[in-house]
Amino acid sequence: MPAPKEFLDYVDDQADAFIQRLSEAVSIKSVSGDAAYRPDVFKMSDWVAKQFRAVGVEIQQVEIGNHVMDGHKLELPKVVLGRLGNDPRKKTVLVYGHFDVQPANLSDGWSTEPFTLSVQPNGQLVGRGSSDDKGPILGWLNTLQYHYENKKELPVNLRCCFEGMEENGSEGLDELVERESKPGGWFDGVDCVCISDNYWLNTRTPVLTYGLRGITYYKLNVSGPSRDLHSGVFGRTVHEPMTDLIKLMSTLVDVNGKILIPGIDDMVGIADEEERKLYEALDYSVQDVEASAGAPIALSSDKVEVLMGRMRMPSLSLHGIEGAFYGPGAKTVIPAKVSGKFSIRLVPPQTPNNILPLVKAHVESEFAKLGSKNKFELEELHGGKPWVTKIDHWNFQAARAATKAVYNKDPDMTREGGSIPVTLTFAEALGVNVLLLPMGRGDDGAHSTNEKLDRSNFIEGTKLLGTYLYEVGAIAGK
Repeated sequence: MPAPKEFLDYVDDQADAFIQRLSEAVSIKSVSGDAAYRPDVFKMSDWVAKQFRAVGVEIQQVEIGNHVMDGHKLELPKVVLGRLGNDPRKKTVLVYGHFDVQPANLSDGWSTEPFTLSVQPNGQLVGRGSSDDKGPILGWLNTLQYHYENKKELPVNLRCCFEGMEENGSEGLDELVERESKPGGWFDGVDCVCISDNYWLNTRTPVLTYGLRGITYYKLNVSGPSRDLHSGVFGRTVHEPMTDLIKLMSTLVDVNGKILIPGIDDMVGIADEEERKLYEALDYSVQDVEASAGAPIALSSDKVEVLMGRMRMPSLSLHGIEGAFYGPGAKTVIPAKVSGKFSIRLVPPQTPNNILPLVKAHVESEFAKLGSKNKFELEELHGGKPWVTKIDHWNFQAARAATKAVYNKDPDMTREGGSIPVTLTFAEALGVNVLLLPMGRGDDGAHSTNEKLDRSNFIEGTKLLGTYLYEVGAIAGK
């Protein structure tokens, strides 16, 4: 059952107001990975709670404890739980999103202030969090606003879970989900889960996603002298931490993406011809990869190999070095301590637990080969398991029908390269089907400079989320 025309017309009529509200959300600097912005993440939790209360949703903001980040004990942001409807004749849908964002500074290369939503002439809504994941959260809010203002009953019972730590490992959330999934808990009676926190493969074709890679994130710490040293005085007289770290990081992955840590790639079987055909059928090309990356730098000219590299194979990426000199000028210091950060995206049967021993054995062996007198330590910062589900479920049938109704085309069925660890937690704790129904396009640049959400995707994406609820409601009536 498609959404009523009145709802679709309402979304079009309210488009400018919806964009203004997105602007307000983007302006809150809810960076979860930086202690300096923790008050802003709390502010964002309060803002989300207020917005959903205003459209009739029963809201509870749940404290989930503390954690230690960069040596500081910090209170975790409150999770926003929402509840609307309790009709036993209806399906109960749980929707998830996150209101925290990645760090962003104008000096990183942004063309506009990252926390001021910039509406471009081509319809792009540029700002940190516009696509990941404030826009999708507001898509649900826009849908509920229509029903509240027009006194229309939702076709489903709705439960909401919005967190503020997804970009920093979703700390504390697994325990909350497991607790609230028990009889009498907030999620008791949920029939399915819908997450809108990923993207189309390209800029043309909507997708439904049935798999995500997991992640495990590490920090290599190398320290030696008690303080930074003058390279003219100490160069070629002492073991330098930066030199050791660069050598270590060069042993992790080669320039073609092959993971050099023994045993990791071997965990994953080779795709047969039937599986390769699934990737061949997707509306995607190497040119799409390069357009999204902004340069002709794909590892292969084979579309299937590139897609499998994104979806079904693990990957290892180097992310940065702390403690090293960064900035203009020619500083000649030898850093006393440096830390290199890297992560591995995981696929079944890999988990953070079965990957850690392989990483530990490798880096310890490689450091020993250096013969260095410096000290070395491996830290595991956070991790999440991969997830894959079946697509022949009524939840996917509803989402497919909604996509066809809004975009007039069938969606591609994809696995995704990114990680949303709570997806598997929902699937295991609730024992229900979980679906990823994205709003944004493949070139949105989440986590990058100039992150954007196209106006059309925000508005049509709102219609998609609402229509999905109507399609689920229709299934309940059958």
